Amino acid sequence: MLSEARVCVVAGPGGVGKTTVSAALAMEMARSGLRVAVVTIDPAKRLASALGLESLDNTPHRVENARLAKGGVKVEQGGELWAMALDPKRTFDDLITGLSPDASSRQQVLDNRIYRELSGAVAGAQEFTAVAKLYELESEGNFDLIVLDTPPSRNALDFLDAPARLSRFFDGRAMQVVMKPATVGLRIAGGGTGILMGVMKRFTGVDLFSDLADFFSAISGMVDGFTERARGVAALLADSRTVFVIVTTGEETPLAEATYLANRLADDGRPLSALIVNQVNADPNIKRKAVRTKEVREALGEELSTQLADAVDTARKSADRDRSGLTGITASLKPERLAVVERLHGEVHDIQGLARIAAEVFSD
Repeated sequence: MLSEARVCVVAGPGGVGKTTVSAALAMEMARSGLRVAVVTIDPAKRLASALGLESLDNTPHRVENARLAKGGVKVEQGGELWAMALDPKRTFDDLITGLSPDASSRQQVLDNRIYRELSGAVAGAQEFTAVAKLYELESEGNFDLIVLDTPPSRNALDFLDAPARLSRFFDGRAMQVVMKPATVGLRIAGGGTGILMGVMKRFTGVDLFSDLADFFSAISGMVDGFTERARGVAALLADSRTVFVIVTTGEETPLAEATYLANRLADDGRPLSALIVNQVNADPNIKRKAVRTKEVREALGEELSTQLADAVDTARKSADRDRSGLTGITASLKPERLAVVERLHGEVHDIQGLARIAAEVFSD
């Protein structure tokens, strides 16, 4: 599936190892000979540390093949692994720079107080920057596959609606009013508001009307560019080469979240491409009575042998819970592709750990 895809969107609730799985997917496809970029929106440094990098920023950084080889991952000819951590504010700034008709207009927007303080307040703006960056990377054609690690939230798929929401914002009647020209529209606010803003300016030094007028005047020349970009992003998300993978665990709450996300994809006409159930507890294949024998109690002592028996009980219950959850979600979603990854001891913090995850995800 991934060898034929251009974009892989990885979604799921928080705490299920989604960022780790995203890195493992990208690393395995790079190992197979593709040029792959993994993009995370997670502000934590888990991805950077797992790949042996000090930090990640808004520019793709290459993980050298020699570093991967030290971790036991031999990359086939042509394969490359790149990684980046999305910075929504910088991405939005870059978008303004690219759409500005000239340097003066660009600087007028970037320096505007309204833009600096409220650019993220437009519904869908930050989600839009994520897919805008995705669109930019895909359009540049430098990568065979881009793996996008989405935010760990019930609203993780909000970015699917972001292009349409941003288009509606620029096409909306209110927006058009304040932009023909901006000062005319702002006068519609009325005298009462004008008095209030005058008092505000006197005490705070902030001329909100002037800032708004300058902002809408400067951005008016970019509306067509924003709308065109939104259409391009929407087309990319609807493309058959964009696949959606959901990661969850076998616990009740993450399973419910994963089911919600899968149903949301289906409602949008996007089928679930694959389901990965991570951190599944394996059956210990031993019963409590097996560690409560006379020989074990004599060897370990009563207290320690009791703790061992309790641990066995806990492990069996966790395995039974995960097996039941796995049975339920596969019956409900009927995923075309399913991978089950057993829980590893400790955190995955290096390339060897990612390789172990990849070996299970891509197992026959």
